[in-house]
Amino acid sequence: MNAILNIIWLLLGGIWLALGYFLAGVICCLLIITIPFGIASFRVGAYALWPFGRTVVDRGGRTYFMSTLGNIIWVVVAGIWIAIGHVVTAVAQAITIIGIPLAIANIKMIPVSLMPLGKEIVPTSRPFAQTIRR
Repeated sequence: MNAILNIIWLLLGGIWLALGYFLAGVICCLLIITIPFGIASFRVGAYALWPFGRTVVDRGGRTYFMSTLGNIIWVVVAGIWIAIGHVVTAVAQAITIIGIPLAIANIKMIPVSLMPLGKEIVPTSRPFAQTIRR
């Protein structure tokens, strides 16, 4: 079922969302100081390309302060625009009955689009996927 939902997702908006993340990642990798933002953007872009069967968990650990600071900068620079893209795509997908699960998945991606640093994307089949701590 995840494969079918992922294919429908890809055709009905996932490719455009992923391209937005990849574009943000390329722009962020132009400067040395913003490379962590670029890497996070590529990671979330891959998740936006094929989201069903995976989930987002907190990494935890000692870098919590730096992740929070980086997420504040990310929200101002790119996060709000990508979150708006998720909302617009979710509204368009929710118009049809087949698009409602896709719209729900799109809304669930908004928190990671606003704060991608300090998050890890893991398969849902992984044991204890919700409690990953490093």
